[in-house]
Amino acid sequence: MPPKKRVSAEKATPAAKKATAPAEKASPASKKASPAAEKATAPAEKASPASKKATPASKKASPASKKASPASKKASPAAEKATAPAKKATPAAKPESRTALVRRARKIDRELAEIYPYAHPELDFENPFQLVIATVMSAQTTDLRVNQTTPALFAKYPTPEDLAAANPEDVEELIRPTGFFRAKTKSIMGLAKALSEDFGGEVPGRVEDLVKLPGVGRKTAFVVLGNAFGRPGITVDTHFGRLVRRWKWTEETDPDKVEKAVGELFPKSDWTMLSHHVIFHGRRICHSRKPACGACPIAPLCPAYGEGETDPEKAKKLLKYEKGGFPGQRLKPPQSYLDAGGKPAPPLGGTPGDTTG
Repeated sequence: MPPKKRVSAEKATPAAKKATAPAEKASPASKKASPAAEKATAPAEKASPASKKATPASKKASPASKKASPASKKASPAAEKATAPAKKATPAAKPESRTALVRRARKIDRELAEIYPYAHPELDFENPFQLVIATVMSAQTTDLRVNQTTPALFAKYPTPEDLAAANPEDVEELIRPTGFFRAKTKSIMGLAKALSEDFGGEVPGRVEDLVKLPGVGRKTAFVVLGNAFGRPGITVDTHFGRLVRRWKWTEETDPDKVEKAVGELFPKSDWTMLSHHVIFHGRRICHSRKPACGACPIAPLCPAYGEGETDPEKAKKLLKYEKGGFPGQRLKPPQSYLDAGGKPAPPLGGTPGDTTG
């Protein structure tokens, strides 16, 4: 019996073997599945080159970031420039004190007095009547043109009474060269009539009376008072107003306000000659459009230095009247002007000089 049992056990062994065979056969399936897994893994491996390909892109992006880096470096100087003004900025200049302004203004006038010791009114006249008429006629024209015109006018109408009784058409013809001759004829004939009827044929010596006359404002009144009566006055014409603003004596533009502001900077006794000094300088050197900064003796005192030509040689070519070697505006200038090298103006129709200003 025992041997039979062994045989059945042995027989069971092949069965076991057969039972194990499917397991072994399954093994190839698993082996076969393994290639599938390998195939399944293959895309992952194939995807790996894609990621490798993506890597160059990221590498390519890297130069861009490197390129962006110089931009940031370039932006850096801009930032430095932006901060530069803050480093270079100087404290704002303190406003000029009233005392400093007065000192500077008076120093400028003293300098001008040395430059123009012969400064004078640039209208020819022999008496107050001639001066007031000539000043009214000087509106919108040059003193030279008035000086060339008045000799014939005063030769024919020497007194207020004569002019008041004149034929307007005759007067218009005589003063035609000054421009606006019809309006000016009306003004000077009305002025002459007022003098004849209200002041006994005499020019009054008070500003209050003068400004009541036709064609006479404060500027004309102070020209007459200062030069015919020796009474101080400031003459605010276009040259005077321009220069005192350039020199920062005032920012006012209204003539009456300019007169008041400037008058407060100087003793009253200086007013008339101050007017002559400033006007002379404005006509000869400190022009409206092209000031001759490079030839200006008071340049160190001028806040507006540099507005005009600063080259000395070029600036010299801009000088006018006696400073530039040209005739002046008066046909009969004072002897002091002639002694300083000034030349008289030519009569109407004579050799032309510099007729500007």
